[in-house]
Amino acid sequence: MSNAPAVVPEGVELTDGFHLLMDALELNGITNIYGLLGIPVTEIGRMWQARGNKFYSFRNEQNAGYAASVAGYLTKKPGVCVTVSAPGFLNGLTALANATTNCFPMILISGSSEREIVDLQQGDYEEMDQLNIARPHCKASFRINRPEDIGVAVVRAVRTALSGRPGGVYLDIPARLFSTVMSAEEGKKSLWAPVDPAPAQIPAPSAVQRAAELIKNAKKPLILFGKGAAYAQCDADILAFVEETGIPFTPMSMAKGLVSDLHPQCAAAARSMVLQESDVVVLVGARLNWLLAHGKGKTWGVPKKFIQIDIQANEIDSNVQIAAPLVGDVQSCINALRAELKGYKSDDQAAWAKAVAEKHNTTRAKLAGKLSTPTPVMNYHNSLGAIRDVLKNYPDICLVNEGANALDNARMVIDQYQPRKRVDTGTWGVMGIGMGSAAAAAVETGKPVVAICGDSAFGFSAMEYETLTRYNLPVTVIVMNNGGIYRGDEASPDHQFSCMLFNPNTRYDQLSIALGGEGVRVNTPEELAKALEASIKSGKTTIIDAIIDPAAGVESGRIGNLNIVSTIGKK
Repeated sequence: MSNAPAVVPEGVELTDGFHLLMDALELNGITNIYGLLGIPVTEIGRMWQARGNKFYSFRNEQNAGYAASVAGYLTKKPGVCVTVSAPGFLNGLTALANATTNCFPMILISGSSEREIVDLQQGDYEEMDQLNIARPHCKASFRINRPEDIGVAVVRAVRTALSGRPGGVYLDIPARLFSTVMSAEEGKKSLWAPVDPAPAQIPAPSAVQRAAELIKNAKKPLILFGKGAAYAQCDADILAFVEETGIPFTPMSMAKGLVSDLHPQCAAAARSMVLQESDVVVLVGARLNWLLAHGKGKTWGVPKKFIQIDIQANEIDSNVQIAAPLVGDVQSCINALRAELKGYKSDDQAAWAKAVAEKHNTTRAKLAGKLSTPTPVMNYHNSLGAIRDVLKNYPDICLVNEGANALDNARMVIDQYQPRKRVDTGTWGVMGIGMGSAAAAAVETGKPVVAICGDSAFGFSAMEYETLTRYNLPVTVIVMNNGGIYRGDEASPDHQFSCMLFNPNTRYDQLSIALGGEGVRVNTPEELAKALEASIKSGKTTIIDAIIDPAAGVESGRIGNLNIVSTIGKK
């Protein structure tokens, strides 16, 4: 690209890369941008706000990216994150990769150095080949070299992020492009919004019949929902499918609330039983990855046949044989199955559903005893029990959850009643998603947010709490403070503080006050419930520093089997 500005006849109205990019984003329905500004993208934020749009400025690009990805999940529009070049781009890339892994639509836009210098490695400001670095970590990576190509690049990014299995897209914009001018009339002609960027994909009739026959012949069927089913936003159709078939269901963590955890067919508390004993499993927007033991082994018990609903054909048979693949979008597949199964009922399946409900209710009753048992120092059960009792009165609050034990126990204890009201660490189990996710949830839903974080997980993004207070977002952060990673009672060697422990004098409540929010420290379930209720009603950004027994918690949460332990010198 030439260093010389474009030659435009005198008297012609001009536009430039900055304005064309903003025009293209607005035309595609984007009103909120998340990011961190600096050279060469600073003016994007200022001009975006001048147009009456919202730019949410973060302290670290990674957290801005997490916010953009969660915005994409909640709205079914690509969340947009803007960063500076090189180091800023790399920080945002972590979130972009996480978005792609979790199937969240997101667009990362980064300024970059000029190609002629980068390609010869001549040492430009923040020189980096960002385009090619991004490629393995997202669905597509595009560079825009001419202002007249901004429109088509944004359209391609939007369609790629939304179509098929959603994910992340990277847009690379060399710094010079932002100030490059062209005719405003020609620039306007170069912009458009894609028609039907995520079209329905209808499953083949033979595939629907095959799946329906499996369900009809099953003795002990199970429906398993993943967050792909929640993302689909066909909640009424999914509820109808559950109730028309009478089949028990269990959700993956971010699918909790897609059908209420209190629904009589919910089998979440009987999860071990239904995974082991079921003979036909209908996977809806869920993958047989490590979170489901790859569909193999003792977790799954007796041999079973899988029906898998997925929009991406090459996900089928990724770990085990799928007896009845249904390739298409969730809504189309669910409604096709409903039509094929209309009027079908099975006495065998009714007996199975009754047995599952009895097991589910018995397990919940046992858990209820643990949640109300007083202890000298709060543990995960009675603290989360207190939180659950408050949140049941606020079903539309979005719960953000991260940590190890804080994550695993909250997922088990706290009920969800509505779809897409739970955001957590997702497929990778990423620590540090908390404050970015909480910001996006508050912005995009307009509702209060409660974030339950382990003290270790909170540390990854704690400074973003200032972002929450700066924008006056109604977020309550509950830090489960047990003083360490997993637990806070590990003995220290003589020469150094244990690598698994934190400073026992850390006051997260005072951190909140220092950063412009409200802060309170609690020691009992009663104090915790009172503080949470007050925070929600106040709408103020608040940290509740919840003191948990240092001995509470287990190594690696519920994935201790993945923890590698040395056997050298042990008998």
